[in-house]
Parts: sequence; structure tokens; C-alpha cells
Amino acid sequence: MEREVEKLKLEVGRLKKELKKKKKYGLVWEEKPEEVVEMCKAKLPVLKEVKSKEIITDKDKPMNLLIEGDNYHALSVLNYTHKGKIDLIYIDPPYNTGAKDWLYNNSFIDNEDPFRHSKWLSFMHSRLKLAKNLLSQNGILAVAIDHYELFSLGLMVDEIFGEDNRLAIVTVVHKAEGRQFVKGFNPTCEYVLFYAKDKTKCTVNMVPLDSGVQASFDLEDEYGKYRLENNIRLGGGSVSLRVNNPTSWYPIYVSKDCKIISLEKHSGSISVYPITKKGEERTWNTSKGTFQTNLENGQFVAKNEDGCYVIYRKYREKQSIKTHWIKPQYNATRYGTQLLNSILGSNTFNFPKSLFAIIDILKIATSPKSTVLDFFAGSGTTGHAVFEMNKEDEGQRQFILCTNNENKICEEVTYPRIEKVIKGYKNTKIENIAGLGGNLKYFKTEFVDAESNDRNKIKLTKEVTEMLCIKEETFEMVKGDEDFKIFKNTKYYTGIIFDQSAIEDFKKAIKDIKGSISVYVFSLTDEDFSEDFEDVKQKIKISPIPEAILRVYRRIFK
Repeated sequence: MEREVEKLKLEVGRLKKELKKKKKYGLVWEEKPEEVVEMCKAKLPVLKEVKSKEIITDKDKPMNLLIEGDNYHALSVLNYTHKGKIDLIYIDPPYNTGAKDWLYNNSFIDNEDPFRHSKWLSFMHSRLKLAKNLLSQNGILAVAIDHYELFSLGLMVDEIFGEDNRLAIVTVVHKAEGRQFVKGFNPTCEYVLFYAKDKTKCTVNMVPLDSGVQASFDLEDEYGKYRLENNIRLGGGSVSLRVNNPTSWYPIYVSKDCKIISLEKHSGSISVYPITKKGEERTWNTSKGTFQTNLENGQFVAKNEDGCYVIYRKYREKQSIKTHWIKPQYNATRYGTQLLNSILGSNTFNFPKSLFAIIDILKIATSPKSTVLDFFAGSGTTGHAVFEMNKEDEGQRQFILCTNNENKICEEVTYPRIEKVIKGYKNTKIENIAGLGGNLKYFKTEFVDAESNDRNKIKLTKEVTEMLCIKEETFEMVKGDEDFKIFKNTKYYTGIIFDQSAIEDFKKAIKDIKGSISVYVFSLTDEDFSEDFEDVKQKIKISPIPEAILRVYRRIFK
């Protein structure tokens, strides 16, 4: 009996230790295995190009990618080809409304499913974890969502990216008249959650003001147009009194002609304090250090107003981003559904996003050479927005769109829209809309057996040519036969050697190539081949395949 009691005590102690390891705060849900994830234990995803769908209008423009297949498989491939290369991920995932708006394990999820929230969280968690690996160190994630999963999503992304990397939760009024609900509240908005890969390294761009407001910016200096706003002395309220905020009480020294402003006293200067006309001692709206930084950037102007010196801030033509977006152009019906119908000529997709909402996200989170990923591409609005932004600022942004082909959405909506935006089209008003130009390659996910044996390694090597070209962005074939292939872009080359006995022939083929070359050599092990390429080492970088790819897949599918 005593022995049984001791065993029971030990078991209770073990369980207590296990419970202490459990999460005490945050999001907890019941994991629901997903077939497309489990499948990768037996089958490894690769990409195969659909050559007939290639669009090339300008070889000097970047190549954009459209991937048809489950986005978990596409993200797995991109973990090899694009790790750390994506500057912005924008996604508009299913909202889990209970109205059978998405599939899990080949079944639509409805309101009656007791595990619908757990399934949605499992679905999103596996994909967001893969997506995080793709972001560059200064990359940004933007996720559109509505009220159904807003709070769950926020906790999940806090967990994956870190709460400290949350940038903002933006409210977007996309249907000002509201959606009719039975219980009185008519939702008018959706949300966009912004997160940084690393908040200390990311840049959030200032955004241009609306054209109607820009006319009021009638002054200009070396930093651009501005108007004067706000005496920087704080006004009413007890908080702004000197006695309650003494660190923001300090003199600013101004020359009599108002041309010199300084925190240091200088000859003939006048000391200006935040004192009202009634003699109240208030405070400045900025600390000394911040004032000095802004002063060095030309942000202040002094004025003599009836013998009283006043300091104004220059309000610039671009502004920081507000978290409540209310432009009429965000209307999802007019600038989403109706715009898409005018391009494709029919009602082909439910609830596309406003083109202009995504353009503004691009303005905030990208530069002219950014790479943008949307792995819930739907109707292709993100790709359309990238082309529009490139037209606006002559940028070289490129995109990767991933979508399944449920109800032939990729073939009959996403691809045709991108094709028409590139080449031009006639809208439903019989107006000719000029094409924006650009390039696109279309890929489908396929699979190779995952069992680790020589036969499968050989097969995988033969199937990854497109993946290697995507990784290196070299799509133009220079030489191709059974033993090796060479591809190039305008800057560098990629070599793929399928048979080690062809190494010497490959070296002869690259003898006159001037640019740098990434060389992938088939090996059943993890050889580095440095001795074989000693005589050309100054212009090549070697990777054994398929081991370099298998390492990534082992990390993901463990």
C-alpha cells in the first residue's frame, strides 16, 4: 500500500511540473491536424512552371510569380527560395464567419462546427509561422480581418511575432452605409493588423496627403513643401502648467529678425518661454532633446507677432499614418467588386478588397524595389496594386501571389485579371484601358516522395530546376542538356549540374562568362566540391543539391 501511495505522489508531482510548463497567459486552442500539413511527411512540394501562361512585356522589369496550389505548400517552397527576402506580406485570409467561407480538410466550415475557431487558428498558425521566416529584417506583415477572429488573430500574431513588434491596428471603413445585422449593429469597417519582423529595424513611410489638402501647403524649403501649424506652446489644462511638467519649461533663443532659432544663447538673441499673453507659465509640447533633433531638421519657424515671439512647427506635405482610414476610395463595392467586374466582364469573385486600400498599404510599407507576398491572393488585387504603384513612382516592385484553384479561381480570376492589367483591356463601358506592362510566370505545386533514399534524391534534383531559377531570379536559359543547365538574368548566372561527371564540361561552358555564377551540384551526400572548382572559385558559389533543399524541409516538416 505504501509503495502505491509513493507512486501516486510521484505521479502527482510529475503532473504538477507539466502543468507549470503550460501557458498561463495568451491564446490556447485545441490543435486540429490539417491534411495538407500532414501530407508533407510523405510528399515534398516542388514548383513546376506552366509555360503557356508566361507573360513577358519588358525584360528590364522584374519577374512576378503566381503560384497555384495550397498556400501551405507554396510557403514551404518559398522557405527555400525566399527566406529573408520579402519586404511586405499582405494577406486577406478567410474571416471564419460561419457562412461556409473556407475549407479545412476538404470540408466547408460552418456555424455548427464546434471546433471552427480551433481549426481556423491551426490553419493560420501553421502558415504565419512559415511566413515569418520569409520577411526581411525590416519586413512588415499586414493582415486584413474583421470582427469574427480579430481578437484571436491579434493574440496569435503577438505570440509569433512578439507583442513588441506590433505596429498598429488600423480600422478601414470599407462600407460606410454598414452591413445589415439582425441585432442592431451595422458593421462599417474591417481591420488591418500591422506587425514588424523587427520593430527596431523597419521603416514605416510617411504618406502623401490627399490632393485637396495639398493646395494649402504654400511654403517650401530645402526639405519640401509645408505650412505653419500649431504654436508649440501647450494651451489649456493643468497638465501643461510649468509646475506640473517642469522638464518641458526651457528657453528657446531667437534672433530679432527671427532667422536664427537655438537652444543656446547667442549675441542679440531674445529668450522665448512658453508664457501666455495672460502671463501663465505653460510648457512646450516637446522635450529639449526632441526639439533639438527637429530643429536640426528644419522643422521650426519663429515669428514676431506684435512684439511677441512665437515658435511654429512646419507641417509637412507628407504625414504620419492615422489608424482610422475613411477615404471614399476604400469602398469595397465600388473599388473592389465593381472594378473587378469591369476588368473581367462578369461577377466572378465575392468580396474583393478595394484596390486603393492595398495601394495605400504599399505606400506605407514598401520602397520602389520591394518584394511583396500575398499568399491568400484571391482575385489578385495585390498584384494589380503593385503594378499601379510602380506606374506611380516608376518603381521596380515585384510580387508573389499564391492561391488555390478552388472553383477555378486561379485560372479564371487571378490570372486573367493580372494578364489584363499587364496587357490592357476593354472594360464594361467599352473603354480601352491601357496595360501597365510587366512580367509574370505561372507555377503549380507538385510533389516528390519524401522517403530518404538515393532514388528519391535523384528524382527531387531533377524536379527542382524551376525552384532554383526562382531562388536566383535567373529565368533565361543559356545552355541546357541532360547533364547540366545554365540560366541568366541581366546581372548574373545560375548553373545546375545533374551529373558530377559533367563538372569539367560545365567549367568549359562558363569559361567566357564574366558575371558571378551560383552553381548547384547533385550529390547524394553534402559534398562542397571546392576542389573540383578550385580553378574558377573566384566567380562561383557552390551548393550541393538536393541536401540544401532537404535541410529546409526537415526543419519545416519535422
